[in-house]
Amino acid sequence: MGKRICSHVELDVYRKALEAAMQVFEMSKSFPKEERYSLTDQIRRASRSVCSNLAEAWRKRRYEAAFISKLSDAEGEAAETQVWIELAVRCGYVARDQAASLYATYDEILRMLVHMINHPDQWTLKPN
Repeated sequence: MGKRICSHVELDVYRKALEAAMQVFEMSKSFPKEERYSLTDQIRRASRSVCSNLAEAWRKRRYEAAFISKLSDAEGEAAETQVWIELAVRCGYVARDQAASLYATYDEILRMLVHMINHPDQWTLKPN
């Protein structure tokens, strides 16, 4: 049996999402100024929201439905981030090969989130 996880920051999916959000931030620094209030803000917000929803899910793990709901929100934000990555490529702001790795990271994050959603009993707290 693995080490007991006491905080959301210990979750592999959280660490991966945080690192991915930082990669999104660095990548989006080169976006044109005219994208500041659209693509740049949206991709940063969505990528950061994956992390914040994971933190909220962790704190709501006493209630399976609330836990799953917040994980579902994180899943939606991760998928939205992938859309913004694809748009950045299609707009010519990021090379496809540069974005491919980040897109694949979000695929992995999505798989991890879906696993948690499908197996909440492994994560939620049991009443005494």
